[in-house]
Amino acid sequence: MQSTRSASTCEPQASDGDALWVLFDTETTGLNAPIFVVELAAQRMRGWQPEGEAFRKLLNQNKDIPAAASRVHGYTREILERDGEPAQQAYRAFADYVGKLPLVAFNLEYDLTEVLEPEWGRLCIAPIGRPGLCALRLAQRLLDPVPAGNCKLQTLRQYYRLPERGAHTALGDVQTVADLFAQVLRPVAELRGLDSWDKLVAYAAEEWFPSRIAFGKHKGRLVQEARQDAELRRWLDWLAGSTNARSATMGRWYLRQLAARSETGTNATVIATRETAIAGNADQISPATEFAGLVIYLNPELERLRELVSGARARLAELEVSFVMEKSRVVAMQAVLFRQLCEHYQRRDRLRLILNYRKQYLDLLMHGGEEEAHQAEKSYEEAKAQSNADYEETAAAVAGQKEMTATEEEELGRLWKKLVKLYHPDRFAHEPDKQATYEKLTSAINHAKDNGDITRLKEIADDPHGFILRQGWTSLDLNDDAELEQLRRLHEALQLEIFTAIESLERLLESPDYELCRLSEKEPGRLDALAKERAKVLAKESAGLEDQAARLAKEITELTGQVVSRIE
Repeated sequence: MQSTRSASTCEPQASDGDALWVLFDTETTGLNAPIFVVELAAQRMRGWQPEGEAFRKLLNQNKDIPAAASRVHGYTREILERDGEPAQQAYRAFADYVGKLPLVAFNLEYDLTEVLEPEWGRLCIAPIGRPGLCALRLAQRLLDPVPAGNCKLQTLRQYYRLPERGAHTALGDVQTVADLFAQVLRPVAELRGLDSWDKLVAYAAEEWFPSRIAFGKHKGRLVQEARQDAELRRWLDWLAGSTNARSATMGRWYLRQLAARSETGTNATVIATRETAIAGNADQISPATEFAGLVIYLNPELERLRELVSGARARLAELEVSFVMEKSRVVAMQAVLFRQLCEHYQRRDRLRLILNYRKQYLDLLMHGGEEEAHQAEKSYEEAKAQSNADYEETAAAVAGQKEMTATEEEELGRLWKKLVKLYHPDRFAHEPDKQATYEKLTSAINHAKDNGDITRLKEIADDPHGFILRQGWTSLDLNDDAELEQLRRLHEALQLEIFTAIESLERLLESPDYELCRLSEKEPGRLDALAKERAKVLAKESAGLEDQAARLAKEITELTGQVVSRIE
């Protein structure tokens, strides 16, 4: 990047190609005002690269941390009282670190406008640094149409295979954004001539909307398709004439892009970072052409597209295997807890049924008499039988649950490389019988994956035709030949599957059960200790339910003169 600012507005002065700025992030007490910062991290940047040591402070603001926020970043009031420092002291150090440099965050409006500026006002602290650009908005525009499905930071990290940092910690997120700038955004920006700080700031601030429609009946479609699709064009005309100012602005912007492109008669071809990253060639980015803010993908050569499809399949297989392996760890841990706590949960749930039965009995007795009240018995018996069946089914399911061995993980990786080749959602769209078979095959694969059934996955992967015939389904032609348009649709579908797989893996890795699994592996006795604590909680809850049930039984006896028979 080149710098065109003077020393009075950007300290220290940067030479050409070395603009100085500060990347920062915060972790907070939540989204509801007043918002208090619990962690503040930053990294000085020179051009596209980090320079010097990172900045990180934990802030002790003597505030309770809501459980929802604590689950995300891991900080509690106790941790901050032990390891944090007063906010005023932390911000003095931050001011020294930043100086007058521009500030950049992955969501600048939130981190600066909604978090830091109100906090500085509350603490009577003068503004630190100055607004730079929003890295999220820059990424959304440079990567448009967003290849990973969305621009969540961890989704982009997974998609582009950036190094794993401390997700949902301020320092970890700062490091991930720095990786994103250096490895993903820089090549695209330089191809578009964005070679100075001022150009980047202006580019990120310009009026712009995604080229892929994100809502309504045309959700997921590229705006440029309106050149051939009259219905989509009418919808854009309608949007431009909306009484809602924001919608109308968007619609008019889209129409201007279509008109400008039509006048040039150009036919741009762009195969940018999403394809190269998927294919594992993130360092090789094809020349890109962008017109009027719309990045479009048209007419890639057949062999190139086949390579991209192959790379996307490999990436999808990798993600699916990672998910199954990590899920097996969680399920194995859950199975251990279930075996230790099953009796406690079953007693608690049985008491809940008894309590509900007696409440229902009394309600019917008071409003309809004894005959109607006795109808509650049938409902109770059915609910008890279902509960028993559910526990028996769960006990059978967890009986053999164990974490995958290294051999099983290796076998799973081999199988998924084969299974992803079967993926082609619209291949049989115009043949109902074959489409039905394809959906059954996909369902069988997903069911086996969810249950960790490697035997069934091997049966399908090693001989999909034989598996289909053994089920009595319509035969399918599963060869990998496809024409250009089919490959293009397949590639788009694979991108969506990759995005879904990334999101599923993220949800798993951020779940409380996964965190417990990770901690229990570090501390072998932790799971047993937790089981004992939960057993105490369940016993206490059961005792309370038993007292309530006894009071209801006494009330029924007093009203009817009969001893309540349904206690088990």
